[in-house]
Amino acid sequence: MSALTFDTPLAKVPVPKAKVLADDLGLHTVRDLLTHFPRSYNRRGQLTDIASLLEKEHVTVVGRVASSQLRSNRGRGGQRLEIVLQDESGATLHLTFFHAAHYWESKLLVGTEAIFEGRVGRFRDNLQLAQPKVEFFDEHPDPAELERQRALPIPAYPACASVESNKLMLAVRSVLEQCELAAAADPAAFPDPLPRDVRDRHSLPGYLEALRLVHVPQGKPDIDRAHERLRFDEAFVLQAILAQRRHAIEEAIAQSFERRADSVLSQFDAHLPYRLTAGQVQVGDEIAADLERTHPMHRLLQGDVGAGKTVVALRAMLQVVAAGGQAALLAPTEVLATQHHASVLALLGDLADTVGLGSDGVRVSLLTGSLKTAARRSALNASATGEAGIVIGTHALLSERVQFFNLGLIVVDEQHRFGVEQRATLRERTDGTAQPHMLVMTATPIPRTLAMTQFGDLDVSVLTERPAQRAGVETRVVSDSATHMVQLWGWIGHQVSLGNQVFVVCSRIGDRENESDGEGTLDEAAPVPAGASGFARKLLGVVDVTDRLRALPALRDCRIELLHSRVPDAEKERVMRAYSTHECDILVATTMIEVGVNVPNATVMVIMDADRFGLSQLHQLRGRVGRGAKAGYAVLVAPASAINPNSTSGRRLAALAATEDGFALSRYDLEFRHEGDVLGSAQSGGLSSLKFLKVIDDEALIDVAREAATRLIASDPDLTREPGLAQAIDHRLRDRGIDYLEKG
Repeated sequence: MSALTFDTPLAKVPVPKAKVLADDLGLHTVRDLLTHFPRSYNRRGQLTDIASLLEKEHVTVVGRVASSQLRSNRGRGGQRLEIVLQDESGATLHLTFFHAAHYWESKLLVGTEAIFEGRVGRFRDNLQLAQPKVEFFDEHPDPAELERQRALPIPAYPACASVESNKLMLAVRSVLEQCELAAAADPAAFPDPLPRDVRDRHSLPGYLEALRLVHVPQGKPDIDRAHERLRFDEAFVLQAILAQRRHAIEEAIAQSFERRADSVLSQFDAHLPYRLTAGQVQVGDEIAADLERTHPMHRLLQGDVGAGKTVVALRAMLQVVAAGGQAALLAPTEVLATQHHASVLALLGDLADTVGLGSDGVRVSLLTGSLKTAARRSALNASATGEAGIVIGTHALLSERVQFFNLGLIVVDEQHRFGVEQRATLRERTDGTAQPHMLVMTATPIPRTLAMTQFGDLDVSVLTERPAQRAGVETRVVSDSATHMVQLWGWIGHQVSLGNQVFVVCSRIGDRENESDGEGTLDEAAPVPAGASGFARKLLGVVDVTDRLRALPALRDCRIELLHSRVPDAEKERVMRAYSTHECDILVATTMIEVGVNVPNATVMVIMDADRFGLSQLHQLRGRVGRGAKAGYAVLVAPASAINPNSTSGRRLAALAATEDGFALSRYDLEFRHEGDVLGSAQSGGLSSLKFLKVIDDEALIDVAREAATRLIASDPDLTREPGLAQAIDHRLRDRGIDYLEKG
């Protein structure tokens, strides 16, 4: 057999059930098996309370054989072994071995103490384990040594029907011992992912030692020490990846776009109808300084809803345009791209060159998939010739047909909807050798620790102030009872009579052609459990709600429209234009209006089935109202059981109603959810959740890992002196994909 390493396939290692481990648990290599960590630990001494066992439980018990008897199987021949097991309290449990009865009779003599694992059943009024798994203690005559063994933690592994936890434990220990022997003969075969100076500075055990401590612990101190090391590993590997990317960005060349005193940016600032907040000025100066450098900016601009990110991004684009470059703004949906186009034109006012005749203004082009042939040809030409200073679009900007004359800045809105490959594709849409600067924006506030973990390769700017012209939003939680709904729609009718506009958001489309079609955060739109009652609850859809609202006497004078993803593009445009120009009073929509929609006259946001949405999405949705001088109202509608303050959903909705601080809500959401929901497969397309690192609790550790990784990469960017770390990074990126670092 060739030399053993972490990357050796299990099929080439003497280990039982290697094929089953690969097929059923996805464990293909030595590294895969050794990083399949115990999910918990049992203690033998705590598991001998046989009297407390319940039927159908899967249990691990320790006891002594009190009696043993072979019996004949009536009618089917053969024999079975019946054993009475007794624990220290004197309680008994029956064990029955149908297979290899004579073998077990010879092993389980009266007085033998062992560990038994199985599912509790019942036979003739006695609790029993049928054909349990058995683990024997080592035979030590010394009673003190026997007691020590009985106190050892028992690892419990994530397992499956074909590979039980105890078989996994034996496989792990077998492979670990082989690795330790191989490492003793050739230490270079198992390089440590952590540099020695980092291990020494933080008093951390070596990697193989940590694996032994976590898989074969002698007590809780071993488990704690192993977890400390493995938690540091996760933080350090992530920060090393990000440090390498920061280093690569610093090595790249970008065009410098200097600020000019008499530029279109100066004219724009002079004609703004309001004063920029102190935060907008500070962040604007940070971005402006980045754009003047000859290395590409790679900055994340995060700000709460209504913080004024669009103005900051537009000022950056104008700085580039004034210096002879082009800027592209990439939005995730046509609705958002169209809204951005309208907003930019409105902000520019007379500075916008809307006719494209070579005036002194800035030409702003819109490029989306639904453009007619002539309009699309014109937009493509304006981009390629440099006539368009700002190009706004959707994924259509990623097309190979789209070329830029001198692309200097890319602004990506709602960055979590785009992967790194799509952003790299956009950077290649220029004939120049210099890389464009990159500004990515998010309106989903991210706690500092999560930003460091997900976006540590970006410089981060944060807008926390609300512009003075924004009135804010008051949030109410109401039940969906008939009485409350009558009151709610009556109040909505009154709001419309005052000249205000209303959003009503549903989690699904609900058209009768495809009842299972949902949008937003729901995986399915089928009926969902409503709680303890057990009755199915059907989620409300846009089509049904629109029909109901149009039939209500309280809303008979209201102009009501609907909007969802399957509405034809021309109709979408008509509806949004009607809402923007106040030719529509109530817009019933899915979450496609979650971001970017800016209608200052909209003052009310009603969210149906609000308990089915995430906190961040609810916060985004209510950010569509209260954007002008009038106060906004967000009404969260949910069943009474879902708004009960003692329920999980009730606590979440109450937290949302209690604050408009998106950063506080984001931290609450992160503490409430497991990190797997944030960094794991549910949102990252393949990365399993962090096993040890807690991005909220381990802020200090992430800081230390970031500093150490940055220092290391600065002196050894290719990790030629740290092969263990290089292997760990390669394994993480090869098997999991790098997109998880940039998708929230």
